[in-house]
Amino acid sequence: MTEQTPSRAASSKPRTRAQIEADLAASRDRLASSIEQLIDQVHPQRVKERQIASAKTLARAEVANLRSQVFYPNGELRTARLAALGGAVAGFVTFVVVVRKIVRGGKK
Repeated sequence: MTEQTPSRAASSKPRTRAQIEADLAASRDRLASSIEQLIDQVHPQRVKERQIASAKTLARAEVANLRSQVFYPNGELRTARLAALGGAVAGFVTFVVVVRKIVRGGKK
C-alpha cells in the first residue's frame, strides 16, 4: 500500500528509522532556512534598509558623475565648463528680472 518514490524504487533495501529521521531533520532544516530567508526579504525594516542602501549608492554615483563634469581626473577645475554654467545662470537671472519688470510695469 505504501508507494515508493522513483529514487527509492531502485533501492531494494527498506530505509531504517534512523535514515527516515535524518531525512526529516534535514528537510526541516532546509525549510526553516528558506522561511528565514523569506522573512528577511519581506520584513519592512530590511526592505527599508535595502532601499536606503540603494539610494545612497545612487547618490554617490551621481556625485561622482557631477565631479567628473566639473573636475579633470587630475583634480583641476574645468574652467570652460564653469564659465559656461556661470553664463547660463547669469542669463537666466537676467531673463527673470526683465520678465518681472515687464509684468509689474504693465500693472501700474
